[in-house]
Amino acid sequence: MKNFFKPILVEDWVVTLLAIPLLILAGLAGEYPTIKSVIAIPSTLATADAWISVGALFLIALVVLYIGNRLLYRPLRGLFWSFVVVFALSLLAQLIAKIPCVKYYGFEAVFFSVIFGLIVRNCIRIPEWLKPAIQGEFFIKIGVVCLGATILFRDFVTSGVAGILQACIVVSGVWMFAFWLSRRAAVEERAAMTLASGVTICGVSACIATGGVTKVQERYLSYIISVVLIVAVPMIYLMPLLAKWIVPLLTEDVAVQSEIMGAWIGGTIDTTSGVAAASEMVGDEANKTAMIVKATQNVLIGVVAFCIATYLASKGGNGRLHRPSVRLVWEKFPKFVVGFIVASLVFSLLQSNHIFPDWEAKKLAETSVAKTFSTFFFSLAFVCIGMDTRLKDIVSRENRNILYAFLGAQCFNIVVTLLVAWLMFGVVKPALAW
Repeated sequence: MKNFFKPILVEDWVVTLLAIPLLILAGLAGEYPTIKSVIAIPSTLATADAWISVGALFLIALVVLYIGNRLLYRPLRGLFWSFVVVFALSLLAQLIAKIPCVKYYGFEAVFFSVIFGLIVRNCIRIPEWLKPAIQGEFFIKIGVVCLGATILFRDFVTSGVAGILQACIVVSGVWMFAFWLSRRAAVEERAAMTLASGVTICGVSACIATGGVTKVQERYLSYIISVVLIVAVPMIYLMPLLAKWIVPLLTEDVAVQSEIMGAWIGGTIDTTSGVAAASEMVGDEANKTAMIVKATQNVLIGVVAFCIATYLASKGGNGRLHRPSVRLVWEKFPKFVVGFIVASLVFSLLQSNHIFPDWEAKKLAETSVAKTFSTFFFSLAFVCIGMDTRLKDIVSRENRNILYAFLGAQCFNIVVTLLVAWLMFGVVKPALAW
């Protein structure tokens, strides 16, 4: 029996299968509002409802972890108490990220998850009993599949042709430059791909999705995410100032100025919360355009992940590209990316065909619950990554090269996105009345 199921009893397929009941639960949130209220990350532990949510998330994750380890024939002994510690650190990180001032500055839960994991790893020796639940890759892959359900195709349509073209041009052009610059700075190839995705698409989520596909070393992934979040803070204030100074020089039309400013901010700041905060400083119209452009770029996570996976699958043992068979590409292709794409497709079809009760809403209850699952499992993953990372790896010379490459790519991103935003929203859109 074990040999019969062996082809699917690998981590990629197991996490995809385990994500299905989570996505079904999310899909029922519009019909049963209680699901959304229970499956939520609380901002405080001072209420009974908050503890109910904590208990629900703990139970769900524990069951997923136990079933996953059982299907993968991993030992179950000691799993419970080890997971209690990982969960507690993750919950603490998410509570801190919910603090208004922390949330305003764009620091997400994964940042604090890494910090707490690093503190445990570097201040004490990890005891044997704590090791069983330190499974960062397992948690990341489940989070990526759930993330797919938050990416709806309607975001493409909402942004219009100008937004779609800007997203495609910026993502492809800036990604290639960021990757090239990273490689010139001697950044390892898979880390360079992860960095390029973080700069180009949507920061943390793109880094995590791409890092799962490339199987980049965890120390690189945690460092890149930390850089993304730290650099986003000054950009929240820098981008509105630059927009108000430069954009009026390009056009006198106030309405067009707002769209260009929003498109510029939405295409350059790497965190969604940062985009919201920065664009609000410019105005309501700029905020609307910025959020739409950001959402449109987010949709491209799956496209970029698919292209990277195909590229890596086509590399031979000598590192050179070759033309493999479809079967070989499929064998090497990360199956959880298929889960990500299918989740996005299914939720998009359910929304567009009015199956979801709240299909007209700007923010669906179904995608909100899927986002909660994604954020929750990412936080668990980065506690584990922090526990597997030594601080001396963070301050290594190689990581300094990652920082320089990131800053260089971000500067390029700012310039190119301004030019594309002006061209799409200041020239092409008014001329063609899109």
